[in-house]
Amino acid sequence: MTQIRIAHSPDADDAFMFYALLQGRIDRPEGLEFVDVQEDIESLNQKAMTGTYEVTAVSFHVYPYIADKYYLLTTGACFGDQYGPIVVSSKVLKPKQILKMRVGIPGKMTSAFLALKLYEHHVAGEGKSGICYSQHPFDKILEEVAEKKIDAGLIIHEGQLTFGEKGLHKVVDLGEWWHKETGHPLPLGGIAVRRDLDPSVLKTVAELIQKSIEYGLEHREESLAHALPFARGMDAEKAQKFIDMYVNNWTIDFGRSGFKAIKAFLDRGYREGILKEPVDLDGCVYDVKRGRVRGGGAEAVEEAPRGSAEGTAESTAPVTDENTLPMTEEPPSSEESR
Repeated sequence: MTQIRIAHSPDADDAFMFYALLQGRIDRPEGLEFVDVQEDIESLNQKAMTGTYEVTAVSFHVYPYIADKYYLLTTGACFGDQYGPIVVSSKVLKPKQILKMRVGIPGKMTSAFLALKLYEHHVAGEGKSGICYSQHPFDKILEEVAEKKIDAGLIIHEGQLTFGEKGLHKVVDLGEWWHKETGHPLPLGGIAVRRDLDPSVLKTVAELIQKSIEYGLEHREESLAHALPFARGMDAEKAQKFIDMYVNNWTIDFGRSGFKAIKAFLDRGYREGILKEPVDLDGCVYDVKRGRVRGGGAEAVEEAPRGSAEGTAESTAPVTDENTLPMTEEPPSSEESR
């Protein structure tokens, strides 16, 4: 019996995605035992650096530091398509005002933090920034801002829909800003599978994760009922809205558009000195549709429909070799990235 630990955050969208697989709603082959592991995303990012779990949710920000240990699946990813993590404050602020404030974040290896650092550079321009960052549990940041223990907070997960209930104000939606800046959706999180898995096991696990997501989207009411206890107080309508934001056609298979978005995000982080090493995604992406490892250039993954589960497809230009990032020799430590 081969044990496969599937590690994910205890949130409504992840619970929705993995429901069918972990609760036996789809057929699972004999010889594989699936174990449900739930931890916050920053803990999962840190544990991915040591290759702890066979399958794990990770932030795209951390991938350059785990690329030697994990493949990225083309299924199971979350993108903010003109929306995403939000910076909130207890008072109305102009963007440049945050440059002198204490800002609470959910983790230094989250994609939300990488996006915020890019935004910080954008707002500061040639000037200096005096933002003081402090790390907090993601589900405590709204409370910390409301109680004015910190000046502003970087909000992920369901807080993106509930911050107004605490009388807080949006400073910037980073997904909205990123789309205006680049034309890309904001890559947030993906599913990483350890490179040392037997190839047949890797293929089976990847296909099962994709089938689990498809089951959830085809059986929304049933899957929502399972996910609702993970929604931290949201009612069913708001929980479904949140799930629809992050479990959709992007999640079934992110295709060429998602591949280009991830490359652009990591490349920008490297060019602006936030990532200390570049990353080459060739040989890093496992294309679930084709059942093999793919990369950039001529081996780019195929296009898949975009948007919500009911959305329409869009066409994009092929990924070419000049868009491929340089190869990294060795992922730096998490401390070097900060």
